[in-house]
Amino acid sequence: MPRDAAGLAPGPAEDNLFSLGGLGDGGRAVANTKKRKQAARERVAAMRAKQRRAERRRNLITIGAVAVVAVGITVAVIVAWPSAGSSKQVIPPAVAGGTPNVQPAALVVPNTSGIRGVVAYDTTGWPTASHNGAAAQALRHTHVPGPVTYSVTPPVGGDHNPEPMNCGIYDKPVPSEYAVHDMEHGAVWITYQPSLPNDQVAALRSFVERQSMLSAGGQAGSRYVDLTPYPGLPSPVVASSWGFQLRLTSPTDPRLQQFVSKFRASRTYTPEYSGPCTGGIGTPLQK
Repeated sequence: MPRDAAGLAPGPAEDNLFSLGGLGDGGRAVANTKKRKQAARERVAAMRAKQRRAERRRNLITIGAVAVVAVGITVAVIVAWPSAGSSKQVIPPAVAGGTPNVQPAALVVPNTSGIRGVVAYDTTGWPTASHNGAAAQALRHTHVPGPVTYSVTPPVGGDHNPEPMNCGIYDKPVPSEYAVHDMEHGAVWITYQPSLPNDQVAALRSFVERQSMLSAGGQAGSRYVDLTPYPGLPSPVVASSWGFQLRLTSPTDPRLQQFVSKFRASRTYTPEYSGPCTGGIGTPLQK
């Protein structure tokens, strides 16, 4: 039994004091242990949160990189894919050299087509079945190598280049000398003002694509229609065939189809029926 300095054993009260002091030290030890464990848990939680943030950043960087690559691939595909008016189209070159062949004023004659608004011009003798005017003033039809100045805008016939143009849809103006040769073979030339709204141009393209393919006289199939812009037109849309013309304000005018049905590759109105509309100069966007 422990004794005090005088050698005496402690009494009950002193015994109680020793016991209480021991319990106080133990409580503090337990409390400190709990604090250390709590601090450790907090450090672990903080480290895990930091790891999660870092992982989110890595994921965002990966997603961003993938998105950039995807956009790059999309742009590359768009650039590489041929657009409606890109690499496939070949516009015939302008006719050059020599003095321009100036055509005399075309003679207007009565319209016997049955289509309201059509302007008819003298084509006597060409085609040979035509008897609608004085032969001396009929549209000329000679092959000439140089440029030609026509009296009607756009032309409805006259002297023209020896080489025809491949019929179809072009999104840029073409030399008239080739298109006139197409009309001699039976093509209808639909022209529109370059400022025509895109939706109306699209309507004209759809109109051309709806026309049936023809094999006039056994020639290779063609729609026998040319569609091109034409600067300086007197109206938004003009349909022309050899010796006939119709001015329109809208591509949805039903007379456009009437005109095409009447004059396209017609045995009656085509000077050189069965002439080809393929195998010539130029490459259209759509045949």
